[in-house]
Amino acid sequence: MQLEDLDWRGGELLVRGKGERHEWLPLPVNVGEALVSYLRLRPRRECRAVFLCVRAPLGPLNSSVVSQIVRAACTRAGLERVGAHRLRHTAATGMLRAGASLEEIGQVLRHRRVLTTAIYAKVDRDALRQLARPWPGARS
Repeated sequence: MQLEDLDWRGGELLVRGKGERHEWLPLPVNVGEALVSYLRLRPRRECRAVFLCVRAPLGPLNSSVVSQIVRAACTRAGLERVGAHRLRHTAATGMLRAGASLEEIGQVLRHRRVLTTAIYAKVDRDALRQLARPWPGARS
């Protein structure tokens, strides 16, 4: 995310996807306030990236750095070490369990196809077994 991706007056944020997928989304007030707090403390650099590494080499935060941060947080919490991508799976699974549809989850994850979303949203098979009807003519 670049500094110019924040439209403070319009209350929007540009989300850049893979390839040419870019979309302006609403910037919630609480997120805007958190960004302002961060930007006031952010080191002054020529770099236009919003989020910067705090350790050398100083520069924009990238996906590998985010994964390192997540793994370090797992270690501190005494949890199995996972990468940042697992956060997407966890969010999708949590939304599914809370009753969100695959279409809704796909919108949040910005997927083009429901099949992609289904891969992320791990299904609770025990809960599905309780809902499944027995096959007609099958013995119980």
